[in-house]
Amino acid sequence: MSGEQVPQWLQEELARYDQLQQTLQAILAQKQQVDLELAEIEKALEELGKSSDDVAVYKIAGSIMIRTTKQDMLKDLEERKEMANTRRTVLQKQEEKVRQSLQEVQSRITRGIREGSQPAAT
Repeated sequence: MSGEQVPQWLQEELARYDQLQQTLQAILAQKQQVDLELAEIEKALEELGKSSDDVAVYKIAGSIMIRTTKQDMLKDLEERKEMANTRRTVLQKQEEKVRQSLQEVQSRITRGIREGSQPAAT
């Protein structure tokens, strides 16, 4: 391809590949954030499990701390954990789809370059 202009189909496929890479990076960053949140929740649940039922428990609400019961805090943390696990599952599925799309685009690019022409549409 030296000296030739890059074919339009290849430009489009390379742009699609780049877009998918960026999407994958964003998904991975979100997954990492959810994993950190889950680790914090697990640590909080562990610490609450060690405490007595009558211990003073506080939660942050905006810029203030509010006193609550251990049971209410456990319930709140379990709900947050469930929501975070659901988000993680959704992100995992999105990651799998994007990785599959990346493989397909990469395959079309490789096949098209090898054949020296536009690959068949898939």
